[in-house]
Amino acid sequence: MDAHRIRLMRRVEGIVPWDHQEAAHAAGALDWIASGAPLYRTRKPDIPDPHLVSYFVVLNGDGQLLLVAHRKAGLWLPSGGHVEPEEDPWRAVERECAEELHIPARPIRLTGPEPFFITCTRTRGAGSHIDVSLWFLLEADAVTSYDHTEFADVTWLAPRQVLDEPIEILDPHMHRFTRKLVSALR
Repeated sequence: MDAHRIRLMRRVEGIVPWDHQEAAHAAGALDWIASGAPLYRTRKPDIPDPHLVSYFVVLNGDGQLLLVAHRKAGLWLPSGGHVEPEEDPWRAVERECAEELHIPARPIRLTGPEPFFITCTRTRGAGSHIDVSLWFLLEADAVTSYDHTEFADVTWLAPRQVLDEPIEILDPHMHRFTRKLVSALR
């Protein structure tokens, strides 16, 4: 197994699962990484299936989470994007944060530049595929600019507000993520 896959496996192994579903997603991701199957999207929207994604949830000083109205997905999501071939997932966070939100990626103290959560999710719409997503936590004072071609809007929501939103308009794992986050920040 190459060094890049070993590092990726260590990142996944470092995630403490919140529930049985996250444990199952982590186990499935580890099997996928170890299998030697392709990890990185090489052709839009779905080649190969599955492929690796880095999500990042930005938190402000009031403990609010930044969600973006993603034009293609038609959902309120954390920011993030596909990990490029041989790219480290944290490097993808740095790149996507600059491209999408025009701010530097600053990891929160709780996690540093390590993933906090992992999901394996079938996307919606044409070219449906599975995203294996590593979720990172960032901090920012404000986001006043964003990529309008990718996002229709951005909003800050308190964790309770996220949990009050219908899951149908969010990433299907957003409520679980938010509960894990609230528990970890106590």
